[in-house]
Amino acid sequence: MITGQTLIELGFKPSKWFGEVIEYANRNNLKGDSLVDYINSVRPKIIQPYEKPLNYFKNIRAESEDENSNVEQVIQTMDELMKTPTIVKGAVMPDACPTGGKGQIPVGGIVATRNAIHPAMHSADICCSVMMTNFGMIDPKKALDIAQSITHFGGGGRDDFFDLDKELLERIKDNKFLNNEKSLNLAKSHLGTQGDGNHFLFIGNSKNTGETIMVTHHGSRGFGAILYSTGMKLAEYFRKEISPKTLAKNAWIPYDTEEGKIYWEALQIIRDWTKLNHTVIHDATYQKLNTEPVNRFWNEHNFVFKDEDLFYHAKGATPLDDKFVPDSQDGLRLIPLNMSEPVLIAKGETTENNLGFAPHGAGRNTSRTQHKKSKTGKTKEAIFAEETKGLDIRFFSEHIDISELPSAYKNAQNVQEQMKAFNLGNVIDEILPYGCIMAGDWDIDAPWKVKARKKREQKLKQKKTLNDNRQK
Repeated sequence: MITGQTLIELGFKPSKWFGEVIEYANRNNLKGDSLVDYINSVRPKIIQPYEKPLNYFKNIRAESEDENSNVEQVIQTMDELMKTPTIVKGAVMPDACPTGGKGQIPVGGIVATRNAIHPAMHSADICCSVMMTNFGMIDPKKALDIAQSITHFGGGGRDDFFDLDKELLERIKDNKFLNNEKSLNLAKSHLGTQGDGNHFLFIGNSKNTGETIMVTHHGSRGFGAILYSTGMKLAEYFRKEISPKTLAKNAWIPYDTEEGKIYWEALQIIRDWTKLNHTVIHDATYQKLNTEPVNRFWNEHNFVFKDEDLFYHAKGATPLDDKFVPDSQDGLRLIPLNMSEPVLIAKGETTENNLGFAPHGAGRNTSRTQHKKSKTGKTKEAIFAEETKGLDIRFFSEHIDISELPSAYKNAQNVQEQMKAFNLGNVIDEILPYGCIMAGDWDIDAPWKVKARKKREQKLKQKKTLNDNRQK
């Protein structure tokens, strides 16, 4: 009788396919060479990375000395990434910047893969996206005031929950990767929250009509992050089985497996939840404004898009082609730049070099830490006043985050000029900035930091008391 030990003695490592092979071999009385031949015909084939990177489209150029290093790093990491054996084509956008180690897809990177979903290429912030609602001829300050009373930034979830759509909740419960207590709790408590980092709530006016428009930018919060963690573990299992020499960060889930189909469906559920996450904030705002929306549309810029047998992984890139956006409205897309610049409303066509995508914003030339170091010598308040003059900028935590001020980002004009040069979409309107809300440096008051401060203060107090007693 064939057992797992039989296969191990033949030199095979314990794997998921053992069960199927053992059952078939015993049923058909396979032994010796016939057993080995059968095993080799059904076990996963090892897929090696490409020796040389595939060619890809470089829709980016350095416009200043500051950008030279950034572009060099983007090219280096893309060159390594393009050795991943599932990839068939790729491109980078003008706002590209590295994130993570060499070989990890940069922000502003797009790769098309065959039969493969790469969780690290959509990252933990699955379906990071933007939504706009046109409020009509409403006072922008009033809109920002009311929006601030409704939205939620920073860590954790809300105390006052929004209602989670019942049909969506059932879909979550029907998906084995999402149906767990932690995911369900986050799907409820994080609904109507925007997180931190570069996420924002922006109020501005249409350049074409003067109407007041709200734009929100955020992703799937903790709900999506849990799926990402699950996906990375699953992809690593497959990597060890079928492509151990592929970089761990570029591991993938084969779509033609049961796990691949279920993971793909989980991504679509995350997309629908994220759209709802935007929608509840927008709906509550216009209802409190006592008005009706003139127009609304949205688009993700951090997701995986399927076209026949190809999966387009866009890490910070806006899909132009309607085939990627099933709920597209007139092909319109939102491209935010920074808090002092307009949010662009654009549309465009797929070309050979853009692969059906546009930039997602202005990008960064340096890390947050490097940017903060470059501002030494000035107070946060002075930097804030200088860079936000004439704008109504608010930090939800009431702590300034200089790593989100305009100087932290690439030159917005250069990004727009490169959009034209590389045919990455046409701007048809601009939402001129009035003001925005961001999380700010919220973790200054995070519970664990407050607790640590109190602990230090208590120790200092005890030490002082001890010294005072010794001196008496």
